[in-house]
Amino acid sequence: MSTVIADLAVPADAAAAADGHDSPEARMRAAKDASRETARLTSADKAVALETIAAALIAASADIIAANALDLARGAEEGIGDALLDRLRLDEKRIAALAAAVREVAALPDPVGRVVGGHRMPNGVALEQVRVPFGVVGAIYEARPNVTVDIAALALRSGNAAVLRGGSAARESNTVLVRIMRDALASAGVTAEAIQTVDDFGRAGATAMMRGRGLIDVLVPRGSAGLIETVVTESTVPVIETGAGVVHIVLDESAPLEWARDIVVNAKVQRPSVCNAVETVLVLRAAADRLVPEVAQALIAQGVTIHGDDEIRALVPAAVPTTDEDWALEHLSLDLSMRVVDDLDAALAHIRRYSTGHTESIISTDAPAIERFLAEVDSAVVMANASTRFTDGGEFGFGAEVGISTQKLHARGPMGLAELTSTKWLARGSGQTRG
Repeated sequence: MSTVIADLAVPADAAAAADGHDSPEARMRAAKDASRETARLTSADKAVALETIAAALIAASADIIAANALDLARGAEEGIGDALLDRLRLDEKRIAALAAAVREVAALPDPVGRVVGGHRMPNGVALEQVRVPFGVVGAIYEARPNVTVDIAALALRSGNAAVLRGGSAARESNTVLVRIMRDALASAGVTAEAIQTVDDFGRAGATAMMRGRGLIDVLVPRGSAGLIETVVTESTVPVIETGAGVVHIVLDESAPLEWARDIVVNAKVQRPSVCNAVETVLVLRAAADRLVPEVAQALIAQGVTIHGDDEIRALVPAAVPTTDEDWALEHLSLDLSMRVVDDLDAALAHIRRYSTGHTESIISTDAPAIERFLAEVDSAVVMANASTRFTDGGEFGFGAEVGISTQKLHARGPMGLAELTSTKWLARGSGQTRG
């Protein structure tokens, strides 16, 4: 069972529940009230607040690392797995990267108030469609303390308040991070109520967020497929669905060997525990003898276990047999499924069946094949001759990301500032009435 799904079934923390002056609903109301203040902040005010948060994270690195060590030790004892432990871990380098991401968000253009359309009606009324904050952005996620900072920063820069539920695996880390950010906001003259956590309420906190219609304006789940499914199916508030990453790379007969080897190794090995790591490589039969042995050797040299079909195992003796479940599996580890397919039609059919709609890439120098792949693959991000690891808000120039949306409404792909805003219409008249 996913750590977070288990969290969602845990009774509320007794101390929190016993406090009659505190509840998940009270914190969500506080965030809703704070959102009216954050919506009025100037771009400069928000940038100063984020710069203050970034500096505070660096200054408190020792406290963050100490709290994170407690989470890591408990996670190891509970056997949460290497992938979650990697996502959970914070060290000086990762904290510095978090602070840098916050500063990048602070430097991004403010989306609030941006005019996205408009015209003058025949009767003279001037119409403008402008970007406005959602209000309160909620997030439910698992052992990812970086998400605590990323979502808070993006929410603030886009004029929103944030309510966070980070799960028990990262509770010590998240407690410290939220305290640091709230203190930093207060010192910058911004209400600390704009960042809320309901972690200490256990199941009641998560349930309240999912049922918080009128208090939570949009809810973003990040984590395992089970967590996302739970939030999507049980929420009464609008949800932006982020997806698990059963990510594919296709190697066709024109793929340069060096490109195929380097891209596949990077996409699998650089950070295997994340959703944009490749999980399945499909090799067109005409390319198998030329590409598979060297690509596989490079992967195995990096500690990757290859799960191959019969044709792959004939070329790679070290490969282990695949099962039907492997094709739909997000390994999140140094494991890779590999299959030989007849042609591009077969590769596209495989992707349609097993993809989670996250990211797919083709390695090819055949222009018609590339354009067909880009046009026909129905995923949030579709690539040619590039590593799937580039599907990331930071890499896309967003500074950080709320998540990678695999739905088709409102937002798709890495979500940055613009995806945390809605629009409203402003109408300016001079006494017009409708006849």
